[in-house]
Amino acid sequence: MKTDRRKSPRRAISRRAKIEFAGGLPSRDCLVTDISDGGVRIFVEGGNVPDRFVLWFSDGDDSARPRACSVIWRLGPEVGAQFTGNPDDETRAGAPAREPATV
Repeated sequence: MKTDRRKSPRRAISRRAKIEFAGGLPSRDCLVTDISDGGVRIFVEGGNVPDRFVLWFSDGDDSARPRACSVIWRLGPEVGAQFTGNPDDETRAGAPAREPATV
């Protein structure tokens, strides 16, 4: 029997988001399919997701907010990622400065 090792409960959602890549590459659309305090499961069609990225998504209002993420697992177009801290840390690590994204 599998045990759930998450530190916080997850909730199923269906919310559009954008993945921002380092190095000025174009952002990519994705779908957040579940979320917890510690991370997300996203569905990304037709492309590779880097090990580290910034996810822009809305909590239900009109503004998007960034979350720095690190990939934990991959299964086809689905990716599980944990939140890794302040997205400004990603900028200092070489990613471009961000403007608010339209999600």
